Amino acid sequence: MNAPVRRLGILITLLFVGLLAALTSIQYFQAKGIGALAGNQRTLLTNYGHERGQILVNGTAVALSRPTNDTFSWIREYPQAQLYSQVTGYYSYVVGAGGGLEGTSDDLLAGTADQLFVRRITDLITGRKLTGASVALTLNPKAQLAADQALGKRAGAVVALDPRTGAVLALVSHPQYNPNALSSHDITAVTAYWKAMLADTTKPMVNRAIAGNLYPPGSTFKVVTAAAALSNGIVADITSEVPGPANLDLPLTTTTLPTENGKPCGPGDKTTLVHALEISCNTAFGALGMQLGGDKLREQAAKFGFGDTLRIPLRVTPSSVPAELNEPQAAQAAIGQYDVKVTPLQMAMVAAGVANKGLVMSPYLVQEVRAPDLSVISQASPQELSQAVSPDIAAKLNAMMVSVVDNGSGHRAQIGGIKVAGKTGTAQWDKTKAPHAWFISFAPADDPRVAVAVIVEGGGVRGNEAGGAVLAAPIARAVMEAVINS
Repeated sequence: MNAPVRRLGILITLLFVGLLAALTSIQYFQAKGIGALAGNQRTLLTNYGHERGQILVNGTAVALSRPTNDTFSWIREYPQAQLYSQVTGYYSYVVGAGGGLEGTSDDLLAGTADQLFVRRITDLITGRKLTGASVALTLNPKAQLAADQALGKRAGAVVALDPRTGAVLALVSHPQYNPNALSSHDITAVTAYWKAMLADTTKPMVNRAIAGNLYPPGSTFKVVTAAAALSNGIVADITSEVPGPANLDLPLTTTTLPTENGKPCGPGDKTTLVHALEISCNTAFGALGMQLGGDKLREQAAKFGFGDTLRIPLRVTPSSVPAELNEPQAAQAAIGQYDVKVTPLQMAMVAAGVANKGLVMSPYLVQEVRAPDLSVISQASPQELSQAVSPDIAAKLNAMMVSVVDNGSGHRAQIGGIKVAGKTGTAQWDKTKAPHAWFISFAPADDPRVAVAVIVEGGGVRGNEAGGAVLAAPIARAVMEAVINS
């Protein structure tokens, strides 16, 4: 054999080896990933040939599949579509599975998860039709409805947690959308609705509770600042004296940080830590921020979960406190401004951590997963995330937040016969627009069962805590009452 023929033979052999390797990689190593792509319509069409698992809240299906007489055999339905839209997400032949648990738990609901392998083999042998697993959620239906109704037509979000376990009791984001309009078998109508939702400037497809463009937390972050000040010995107790001038000089700048009303927070430009939180004194917490410095603020925030990438199993965008803060930036960060960015879930975790004696639990949304024969595939087990503060300091923060509701800006969160702890907030984000209104809370303060965070976009009043007190606090109260009375 001459050299050119030999080289050609080697080249052809290498090409065949390469082709075989590529096919092996696609079929055995990449197949699962390719099949899981939201837009893979071949996989979707195959999955439409069998019943998809249910998503359950307190035993009631909020997502289920019904048989049809058309090509698809089954249609996905959402009986309480908008109320749970950000939780369930959508399942659509046109745009795939996504937006919530339909996407993150797709393999379980479709019955293709590794945990269901034995079941699939049994189905194959017996000729039984493949059915997806059911996913039962931690949500409290009364709390979910209360959050939805109290938030009303306003844009914003509400998150409620069980501080003892981390279970998500309510997860509401407004505006909402209708997943039934995406699961329809009318392809033209689905395409039109999808395009309309993507073009909608109010962004109804974004789950504001855990993702999207994060928010400045405003004065609710003062709970974190107070925790850092107590933990680092900057102040000894909640009655310790702190600065409270009408204006706080900011080093390195020609500007000052003023109080909301332009007056000192106490006699002689002094006040106590507890009174500073009651009236949300900016200068007091700005001064504490400068004493602490950016590193200690960020370290304390991290202990509450800032910076963590969480999955509940929905992916949660990490909250953050910026690095390399100089003194004036630390003062602004200490009052929840500058570039501090949070999700409502994160601020619910702050409230829950204080409520749970300083221990922050990892939040979770799925209580258990059951196979079609009702056998339990997996069940949630509460997990500790971090010890944010000591039990002693948590007790002091608890007392301060109770005083905010009893004697300060959070009085609209009061519940008759029950001690409530809370903190109002107003967060500036655009000089030309109204600030956001915040409220974080937990109750009962002496035996906490629920921690809540509420944000109402553009619901604040520039320069005071009115928005958090007037709009956000009553929403939190409604959710806490729903859980306590469940």
